[in-house]
Amino acid sequence: HVEGEKVENPDTGLYYDEYLRQVIDVLETDKHFREKLQTADIEEIKSGKLSRELDLVSHHVRTRLDELKRQEVARLRMLIKAKMDSVQDTGIDHQALLKQFEHLNHQNPDKFEPKDLDMLIKAVSARYK
Repeated sequence: HVEGEKVENPDTGLYYDEYLRQVIDVLETDKHFREKLQTADIEEIKSGKLSRELDLVSHHVRTRLDELKRQEVARLRMLIKAKMDSVQDTGIDHQALLKQFEHLNHQNPDKFEPKDLDMLIKAVSARYK
């Protein structure tokens, strides 16, 4: 492809496709992580070995990932609320509902950690088995 040309990635069909793309875009802004990603084989990525590299990315990247995660959790909560409002059910445990979303660690909605990257990779991998 031509230098400077934006390559459009096809839609993965995942309900968290936008979140996945944003996380990848932010991670690729970190030179160290981008180099690790380019040299990693698929098994290193799937096994979670690459996720441990998250501890080495810059503070700016981690801050942006934290913000992306908060936005994704808010989006999921909005979807849950809309679903609950549509059936007019009360007394629902939102934490239990969040457990159905396997692409992020719902127990820590404010910080993007290596576990989040590992869960995101595993969720995508499971979809394409």
